[in-house]
Amino acid sequence: MVDIKNLVVIGVGQMGMGAAQVALMAGFNVTLVDIKDEYVDKAYAGIDAGMKKLEAKGAFQGKTAADFMANCKKSTDIASAMKDADLMIEAVVEDMDVKKKVFKTCDDNAPAHCILASNTSTMSITEIGSVTNRQDKVIGMHFFNPVILMRCVEVIYGEKSSDESVNAGMEFAGKLPCLKGERYIAKVLKDGPGFIVNRITAPVQIYQNYVFDKAEAEGKTWEQLDNDSPGGAMPTCVLADFVGIDTLFHGQNYYAKTLSPDFAPGKVVTKMFNEGILGAKTGKGFYDWSKGRPKPDRKAGKARLYKLKYPLAIMLNEGCRVLEEGIATSWKVCDDALMAGMNMPGPMKPNLNNSEKQVEVLNELVELTGKKYFEPCELLKSGKWVEME
Repeated sequence: MVDIKNLVVIGVGQMGMGAAQVALMAGFNVTLVDIKDEYVDKAYAGIDAGMKKLEAKGAFQGKTAADFMANCKKSTDIASAMKDADLMIEAVVEDMDVKKKVFKTCDDNAPAHCILASNTSTMSITEIGSVTNRQDKVIGMHFFNPVILMRCVEVIYGEKSSDESVNAGMEFAGKLPCLKGERYIAKVLKDGPGFIVNRITAPVQIYQNYVFDKAEAEGKTWEQLDNDSPGGAMPTCVLADFVGIDTLFHGQNYYAKTLSPDFAPGKVVTKMFNEGILGAKTGKGFYDWSKGRPKPDRKAGKARLYKLKYPLAIMLNEGCRVLEEGIATSWKVCDDALMAGMNMPGPMKPNLNNSEKQVEVLNELVELTGKKYFEPCELLKSGKWVEME
Protein backbone atom coordinates (compact mmCIF):
# COMPACT_ATOMS: atom_id res chain seq x y z
CA MET A 1 0.00 0.00 0.00
CA VAL A 2 1.17 3.55 -0.77
CA ASP A 3 2.85 5.22 2.21
CA ILE A 4 1.14 8.61 2.18
CA LYS A 5 3.23 11.45 3.60
CA ASN A 6 2.87 14.27 1.08
CA LEU A 7 -0.59 15.57 0.18
CA VAL A 8 -1.39 18.10 -2.54
CA VAL A 9 -4.79 19.83 -2.35
CA ILE A 10 -5.86 21.49 -5.61
CA GLY A 11 -8.65 24.03 -5.25
CA VAL A 12 -8.52 25.56 -1.77
CA GLY A 13 -11.96 27.03 -1.32
CA GLN A 14 -13.95 25.99 1.73
CA MET A 15 -13.79 22.23 1.11
CA GLY A 16 -10.16 22.08 -0.01
CA MET A 17 -9.12 24.29 2.88
CA GLY A 18 -10.92 22.03 5.34
CA ALA A 19 -9.34 18.87 3.96
CA ALA A 20 -5.91 20.53 4.08
CA GLN A 21 -6.35 21.61 7.70
CA VAL A 22 -7.31 18.19 9.04
CA ALA A 23 -4.47 16.60 7.05
CA LEU A 24 -1.99 19.03 8.64
CA MET A 25 -3.45 18.21 12.06
CA ALA A 26 -2.88 14.51 11.32
CA GLY A 27 0.82 15.20 10.64
CA PHE A 28 0.90 15.12 6.84
CA ASN A 29 2.88 17.51 4.67
CA VAL A 30 0.40 19.57 2.65
CA THR A 31 0.78 21.78 -0.42
CA LEU A 32 -2.07 24.19 -1.18
CA VAL A 33 -2.61 24.84 -4.90
CA ASP A 34 -4.97 27.21 -6.69
CA ILE A 35 -4.96 29.38 -9.81
CA LYS A 36 -4.10 32.67 -8.05
CA ASP A 37 -1.73 33.59 -5.22
CA GLU A 38 -4.54 35.48 -3.50
CA TYR A 39 -6.66 32.31 -3.29
CA VAL A 40 -3.78 30.29 -1.86
CA ASP A 41 -2.81 33.05 0.58
CA LYS A 42 -6.42 33.36 1.77
CA ALA A 43 -6.64 29.60 2.38
CA TYR A 44 -3.29 29.55 4.21
CA ALA A 45 -4.41 32.45 6.42
CA GLY A 46 -7.73 30.73 7.11
CA ILE A 47 -6.07 27.48 8.13
CA ASP A 48 -3.54 29.36 10.27
CA ALA A 49 -6.32 31.24 12.05
CA GLY A 50 -8.21 27.98 12.63
CA MET A 51 -5.10 26.31 14.04
CA LYS A 52 -4.47 29.23 16.41
CA LYS A 53 -8.05 29.03 17.71
CA LEU A 54 -7.62 25.34 18.42
CA GLU A 55 -4.26 25.97 20.09
CA ALA A 56 -5.88 28.59 22.34
CA LYS A 57 -8.47 25.99 23.37
CA GLY A 58 -5.74 23.52 24.30
CA ALA A 59 -6.50 21.13 21.44
CA PHE A 60 -2.84 20.38 20.64
CA GLN A 61 -0.89 18.46 23.23
CA GLY A 62 2.71 19.66 23.27
CA LYS A 63 2.44 21.28 19.83
CA THR A 64 1.67 24.76 18.53
CA ALA A 65 -0.23 26.00 15.50
CA ALA A 66 3.13 27.08 14.07
CA ASP A 67 4.43 23.49 14.32
CA PHE A 68 1.61 22.28 12.06
CA MET A 69 1.82 25.23 9.67
CA ALA A 70 5.53 24.53 9.15
CA ASN A 71 4.38 21.51 7.09
CA CYS A 72 2.18 23.65 4.81
CA LYS A 73 3.44 24.95 1.46
CA LYS A 74 1.77 27.13 -1.18
CA SER A 75 1.82 26.97 -4.98
CA THR A 76 0.03 28.09 -8.13
CA ASP A 77 1.86 25.54 -10.31
CA ILE A 78 0.28 22.09 -10.34
CA ALA A 79 3.17 20.49 -12.23
CA SER A 80 5.85 21.41 -9.70
CA ALA A 81 3.58 20.80 -6.70
CA MET A 82 2.94 17.21 -7.82
CA LYS A 83 6.61 16.16 -8.10
CA ASP A 84 6.76 14.56 -4.64
CA ALA A 85 3.05 13.88 -4.09
CA ASP A 86 1.79 10.62 -2.62
CA LEU A 87 -1.86 11.70 -2.75
CA MET A 88 -3.68 14.52 -4.53
CA ILE A 89 -7.15 15.71 -3.52
CA GLU A 90 -8.93 17.83 -6.13
CA ALA A 91 -11.57 20.23 -4.83
CA VAL A 92 -12.08 22.60 -7.78
CA VAL A 93 -15.43 23.75 -9.22
CA GLU A 94 -18.01 21.12 -10.15
CA ASP A 95 -17.18 21.28 -13.85
CA MET A 96 -16.15 18.04 -15.56
CA ASP A 97 -13.85 19.72 -18.10
CA VAL A 98 -11.98 21.63 -15.40
CA LYS A 99 -11.59 18.47 -13.31
CA LYS A 100 -10.30 16.47 -16.27
CA LYS A 101 -7.72 19.16 -17.04
CA VAL A 102 -6.48 19.06 -13.43
CA PHE A 103 -6.26 15.26 -13.44
CA LYS A 104 -4.39 15.18 -16.75
CA THR A 105 -1.77 17.65 -15.47
CA CYS A 106 -1.43 15.73 -12.21
CA ASP A 107 -1.05 12.41 -14.02
CA ASP A 108 1.64 13.86 -16.27
CA ASN A 109 3.70 15.19 -13.35
CA ALA A 110 3.10 12.96 -10.32
CA PRO A 111 5.24 9.99 -9.26
CA ALA A 112 3.96 6.63 -10.53
CA HIS A 113 2.71 5.60 -7.07
CA CYS A 114 0.64 8.77 -6.46
CA ILE A 115 -3.11 8.34 -5.91
CA LEU A 116 -5.38 10.96 -7.50
CA ALA A 117 -8.63 11.65 -5.62
CA SER A 118 -11.59 13.89 -6.40
CA ASN A 119 -13.75 15.57 -3.77
CA THR A 120 -16.64 15.84 -6.25
CA SER A 121 -20.03 15.50 -4.59
CA THR A 122 -21.87 14.14 -7.64
CA MET A 123 -19.72 13.55 -10.71
CA SER A 124 -18.41 10.31 -12.17
CA ILE A 125 -15.03 9.26 -10.78
CA THR A 126 -14.63 7.00 -13.81
CA GLU A 127 -15.06 9.86 -16.26
CA ILE A 128 -12.79 12.20 -14.30
CA GLY A 129 -10.05 9.56 -14.29
CA SER A 130 -10.49 8.61 -17.95
CA VAL A 131 -7.90 11.21 -19.05
CA THR A 132 -5.13 9.62 -16.96
CA ASN A 133 -2.77 6.68 -17.50
CA ARG A 134 -3.35 5.51 -13.92
CA GLN A 135 -7.07 4.85 -13.75
CA ASP A 136 -6.42 2.17 -11.11
CA LYS A 137 -5.10 4.95 -8.86
CA VAL A 138 -8.04 7.35 -9.36
CA ILE A 139 -10.61 7.36 -6.55
CA GLY A 140 -13.25 9.60 -5.03
CA MET A 141 -12.73 11.11 -1.61
CA HIS A 142 -15.83 13.14 -0.80
CA PHE A 143 -15.70 15.30 2.34
CA PHE A 144 -18.62 17.05 4.00
CA ASN A 145 -18.74 20.69 5.03
CA PRO A 146 -17.32 21.82 7.41
CA VAL A 147 -14.68 19.10 7.17
CA ILE A 148 -13.38 19.61 10.70
CA LEU A 149 -16.86 19.01 12.18
CA MET A 150 -18.57 16.53 9.83
CA ARG A 151 -17.35 12.99 10.45
CA CYS A 152 -18.10 11.35 7.10
CA VAL A 153 -15.72 10.83 4.21
CA GLU A 154 -17.03 8.80 1.26
CA VAL A 155 -14.21 6.88 -0.46
CA ILE A 156 -15.41 5.89 -3.91
CA TYR A 157 -14.49 3.31 -6.51
CA GLY A 158 -14.31 4.33 -10.15
CA GLU A 159 -14.84 1.47 -12.60
CA LYS A 160 -11.06 0.86 -12.79
CA SER A 161 -10.00 1.82 -9.26
CA SER A 162 -7.90 -0.84 -7.54
CA ASP A 163 -8.72 -2.21 -4.09
CA GLU A 164 -5.26 -1.10 -3.02
CA SER A 165 -5.93 2.54 -3.98
CA VAL A 166 -9.36 2.62 -2.31
CA ASN A 167 -8.00 0.98 0.85
CA ALA A 168 -5.11 3.48 0.96
CA GLY A 169 -7.64 6.29 0.64
CA MET A 170 -9.72 4.83 3.46
CA GLU A 171 -6.66 4.44 5.70
CA PHE A 172 -5.63 8.04 5.03
CA ALA A 173 -9.16 9.38 5.66
CA GLY A 174 -9.38 7.41 8.90
CA LYS A 175 -6.35 9.28 10.28
CA LEU A 176 -7.92 12.72 9.80
CA PRO A 177 -9.15 14.26 13.06
CA CYS A 178 -12.72 15.48 13.56
CA LEU A 179 -13.84 17.72 16.40
CA LYS A 180 -17.25 16.02 16.64
CA GLY A 181 -16.14 12.42 17.11
CA GLU A 182 -14.48 9.58 15.27
CA ARG A 183 -14.26 9.70 11.48
CA TYR A 184 -16.80 7.58 9.63
CA ILE A 185 -15.44 6.27 6.34
CA ALA A 186 -18.14 5.09 3.95
CA LYS A 187 -16.80 2.77 1.26
CA VAL A 188 -18.77 3.45 -1.93
CA LEU A 189 -18.55 0.23 -3.92
CA LYS A 190 -19.74 1.56 -7.27
CA ASP A 191 -19.50 4.86 -9.12
CA GLY A 192 -22.94 6.48 -9.34
CA PRO A 193 -24.29 10.06 -9.33
CA GLY A 194 -24.22 11.50 -5.80
CA PHE A 195 -22.66 8.33 -4.32
CA ILE A 196 -24.49 7.53 -1.04
CA VAL A 197 -25.38 10.61 1.02
CA ASN A 198 -26.13 13.09 -1.76
CA ARG A 199 -27.83 10.40 -3.84
CA ILE A 200 -30.28 9.53 -1.06
CA THR A 201 -31.21 13.16 -0.44
CA ALA A 202 -31.16 14.37 -4.08
CA PRO A 203 -34.69 13.29 -5.16
CA VAL A 204 -36.20 15.35 -2.35
CA GLN A 205 -35.27 18.33 -4.55
CA ILE A 206 -37.76 17.09 -7.18
CA TYR A 207 -40.48 17.41 -4.54
CA GLN A 208 -39.15 20.78 -3.38
CA ASN A 209 -39.25 22.14 -6.93
CA TYR A 210 -42.86 20.99 -7.19
CA VAL A 211 -43.67 22.77 -3.91
CA PHE A 212 -41.78 25.99 -4.83
CA ASP A 213 -43.66 26.25 -8.12
CA LYS A 214 -47.02 25.41 -6.54
CA ALA A 215 -46.51 27.98 -3.75
CA GLU A 216 -45.75 30.70 -6.30
CA ALA A 217 -48.73 29.72 -8.46
CA GLU A 218 -51.05 29.87 -5.43
CA GLY A 219 -49.65 33.18 -4.16
CA LYS A 220 -48.20 31.72 -0.97
CA THR A 221 -45.26 33.50 0.67
CA TRP A 222 -41.92 31.78 1.24
CA GLU A 223 -42.41 32.35 4.97
CA GLN A 224 -45.67 30.45 4.84
CA LEU A 225 -43.98 27.61 2.96
CA ASP A 226 -41.14 27.49 5.49
CA ASN A 227 -43.64 27.38 8.33
CA ASP A 228 -44.75 24.01 6.95
CA SER A 229 -41.39 22.66 8.20
CA PRO A 230 -41.17 21.32 11.76
CA GLY A 231 -39.65 23.64 14.36
CA GLY A 232 -35.92 23.23 14.83
CA ALA A 233 -35.10 22.16 11.27
CA MET A 234 -33.61 24.65 8.79
CA PRO A 235 -36.75 25.22 6.70
CA THR A 236 -36.94 24.54 2.97
CA CYS A 237 -36.40 28.02 1.50
CA VAL A 238 -33.79 29.08 4.07
CA LEU A 239 -31.87 25.87 3.37
CA ALA A 240 -32.05 26.43 -0.40
CA ASP A 241 -30.60 29.93 0.08
CA PHE A 242 -27.90 28.55 2.38
CA VAL A 243 -26.84 25.84 -0.08
CA GLY A 244 -26.99 28.29 -3.01
CA ILE A 245 -29.51 28.47 -5.84
CA ASP A 246 -26.69 28.02 -8.37
CA THR A 247 -25.53 24.86 -6.58
CA LEU A 248 -29.08 23.47 -6.70
CA PHE A 249 -29.50 24.47 -10.36
CA HIS A 250 -26.25 22.83 -11.55
CA GLY A 251 -26.73 19.73 -9.38
CA GLN A 252 -30.30 19.21 -10.56
CA ASN A 253 -29.26 19.54 -14.20
CA TYR A 254 -26.52 16.94 -13.64
CA TYR A 255 -29.00 14.51 -12.07
CA ALA A 256 -31.46 15.26 -14.89
CA LYS A 257 -28.82 14.03 -17.36
CA THR A 258 -27.60 11.06 -15.35
CA LEU A 259 -30.65 9.78 -13.42
CA SER A 260 -33.95 11.16 -14.70
CA PRO A 261 -35.39 14.24 -16.48
CA ASP A 262 -37.63 14.63 -13.41
CA PHE A 263 -34.65 16.24 -11.63
CA ALA A 264 -34.64 19.27 -13.98
CA PRO A 265 -34.85 22.57 -12.04
CA GLY A 266 -38.36 23.98 -11.65
CA LYS A 267 -39.63 27.38 -12.77
CA VAL A 268 -38.82 29.19 -9.52
CA VAL A 269 -35.24 27.90 -9.20
CA THR A 270 -34.54 28.49 -12.92
CA LYS A 271 -35.86 32.07 -12.75
CA MET A 272 -33.80 32.86 -9.65
CA PHE A 273 -30.66 31.38 -11.22
CA ASN A 274 -31.11 33.34 -14.46
CA GLU A 275 -31.58 36.56 -12.49
CA GLY A 276 -28.48 35.95 -10.34
CA ILE A 277 -30.53 35.69 -7.15
CA LEU A 278 -28.45 32.90 -5.64
CA GLY A 279 -29.18 32.97 -1.91
CA ALA A 280 -26.90 33.75 1.04
CA LYS A 281 -23.80 34.16 -1.15
CA THR A 282 -25.36 37.09 -3.04
CA GLY A 283 -27.26 38.48 -0.06
CA LYS A 284 -30.64 37.67 -1.58
CA GLY A 285 -32.50 34.52 -2.52
CA PHE A 286 -35.90 33.51 -1.25
CA TYR A 287 -34.98 35.87 1.61
CA ASP A 288 -32.86 38.96 2.30
CA TRP A 289 -29.63 37.78 3.98
CA SER A 290 -28.07 41.22 4.52
CA LYS A 291 -28.69 40.99 8.29
CA GLY A 292 -27.76 37.34 8.70
CA ARG A 293 -29.75 34.11 8.52
CA PRO A 294 -33.48 34.87 8.25
CA LYS A 295 -35.99 33.37 10.65
CA PRO A 296 -39.47 32.99 9.15
CA ASP A 297 -42.18 34.57 11.28
CA ARG A 298 -44.43 31.81 12.62
CA LYS A 299 -47.28 34.31 12.76
CA ALA A 300 -47.34 34.39 8.94
CA GLY A 301 -49.22 31.09 8.99
CA LYS A 302 -48.62 27.98 6.90
CA ALA A 303 -48.84 27.28 3.18
CA ARG A 304 -49.94 23.70 3.93
CA LEU A 305 -48.09 22.45 0.86
CA TYR A 306 -44.91 20.79 2.17
CA LYS A 307 -45.61 17.46 3.87
CA LEU A 308 -42.79 15.71 5.68
CA LYS A 309 -44.13 12.23 4.94
CA TYR A 310 -43.11 12.62 1.28
CA PRO A 311 -39.36 13.38 1.78
CA LEU A 312 -39.11 10.47 4.23
CA ALA A 313 -40.63 8.04 1.71
CA ILE A 314 -38.50 9.49 -1.11
CA MET A 315 -35.26 8.95 0.83
CA LEU A 316 -36.20 5.39 1.80
CA ASN A 317 -36.90 4.59 -1.85
CA GLU A 318 -33.58 6.11 -2.93
CA GLY A 319 -31.73 4.23 -0.19
CA CYS A 320 -33.21 1.04 -1.61
CA ARG A 321 -32.03 2.08 -5.09
CA VAL A 322 -28.50 2.58 -3.70
CA LEU A 323 -28.66 -1.01 -2.42
CA GLU A 324 -30.28 -2.28 -5.61
CA GLU A 325 -27.51 -0.77 -7.76
CA GLY A 326 -24.72 -2.13 -5.56
CA ILE A 327 -23.41 1.32 -4.57
CA ALA A 328 -23.64 0.06 -0.99
CA THR A 329 -24.62 -3.36 0.30
CA SER A 330 -25.90 -2.41 3.76
CA TRP A 331 -28.84 -0.22 4.75
CA LYS A 332 -26.93 0.55 7.95
CA VAL A 333 -24.14 2.16 5.91
CA CYS A 334 -26.77 4.41 4.28
CA ASP A 335 -28.12 5.53 7.64
CA ASP A 336 -24.69 5.92 9.27
CA ALA A 337 -23.30 7.92 6.34
CA LEU A 338 -26.25 10.34 6.43
CA MET A 339 -25.80 10.92 10.16
CA ALA A 340 -22.03 11.35 9.87
CA GLY A 341 -22.19 13.51 6.73
CA MET A 342 -25.26 15.68 7.33
CA ASN A 343 -26.30 15.16 10.97
CA MET A 344 -29.48 13.70 9.51
CA PRO A 345 -31.08 10.49 10.79
CA GLY A 346 -31.19 7.97 7.95
CA PRO A 347 -34.50 6.73 6.49
CA MET A 348 -33.75 3.01 6.61
CA LYS A 349 -33.94 1.79 10.24
CA PRO A 350 -37.14 3.73 11.09
CA ASN A 351 -38.89 1.97 8.20
CA LEU A 352 -37.81 -1.63 8.81
CA ASN A 353 -41.43 -2.59 9.44
CA ASN A 354 -43.02 0.04 7.24
CA SER A 355 -42.23 -0.82 3.59
CA GLU A 356 -45.82 -1.35 2.50
CA LYS A 357 -46.98 1.99 3.95
CA GLN A 358 -44.15 3.87 2.20
CA VAL A 359 -44.98 2.21 -1.11
CA GLU A 360 -48.51 3.67 -0.74
CA VAL A 361 -47.10 7.13 0.08
CA LEU A 362 -44.86 7.04 -3.00
CA ASN A 363 -47.71 5.98 -5.29
CA GLU A 364 -49.76 8.86 -3.86
CA LEU A 365 -46.84 11.22 -4.58
CA VAL A 366 -46.61 10.08 -8.21
CA GLU A 367 -50.34 10.88 -8.59
CA LEU A 368 -49.83 14.28 -6.95
CA THR A 369 -46.74 15.43 -8.88
CA GLY A 370 -46.76 13.37 -12.08
CA LYS A 371 -43.09 12.54 -11.42
CA LYS A 372 -42.36 8.93 -12.42
CA TYR A 373 -39.04 8.92 -10.55
CA PHE A 374 -40.99 8.61 -7.30
CA GLU A 375 -42.34 5.20 -8.29
CA PRO A 376 -41.27 2.65 -5.65
CA CYS A 377 -38.33 0.50 -6.75
CA GLU A 378 -38.50 -3.29 -6.77
CA LEU A 379 -36.32 -3.76 -3.67
CA LEU A 380 -38.59 -1.51 -1.62
CA LYS A 381 -41.74 -3.22 -2.90
CA SER A 382 -40.36 -6.67 -2.10
CA GLY A 383 -39.31 -5.64 1.42
CA LYS A 384 -36.11 -7.69 1.03
CA TRP A 385 -33.90 -4.65 1.73
CA VAL A 386 -34.50 -5.17 5.46
CA GLU A 387 -32.28 -8.27 5.30
CA MET A 388 -29.34 -6.20 4.00
CA GLU A 389 -28.06 -4.92 7.34
